[in-house]
Amino acid sequence: MTQPTFAPVPLAGEVRATISTAPAELARTPKAGLQRSPAPPSGPGFGTPAPGEGYALTIAHHVLSTFSFENEHDRDDVELAIGLVAAKRASLVGRGPIPGDVHVALHHFGIEGTVVTHAQCVVFSGVAHSYVAQRRFVDAVAAGELVPGHASH
Repeated sequence: MTQPTFAPVPLAGEVRATISTAPAELARTPKAGLQRSPAPPSGPGFGTPAPGEGYALTIAHHVLSTFSFENEHDRDDVELAIGLVAAKRASLVGRGPIPGDVHVALHHFGIEGTVVTHAQCVVFSGVAHSYVAQRRFVDAVAAGELVPGHASH
């Protein structure tokens, strides 16, 4: 029950307005994806990190779902390899992956139509089954081949 307005209230009993404050930046846990320092490790085997890289795999799956394969067993290797190369391309320009990255990766490996022959899939063989093979595969694609004018590292 509230106190009637005509009753005297001592100064210490008055309700004061509150002001909410934001948490101090120093106390807030920094978001890992937004940290710029220290620089992530780089060089062979470390990859090129980008925001939302995993989405490249979803885009590659969506794009390649309209393709037909001579040997359906090649689909997993091709989807993963194209997605990884698309993620590398997106990371080189500092953004998340888009469908254009997948199309550039397809073009890079000579997959132009909607039919993928077994001969085109030989280069992707075994990529879906080994992380080491994935790293070697992606590291073998030079940055300048995906983004013209970009220095390889």
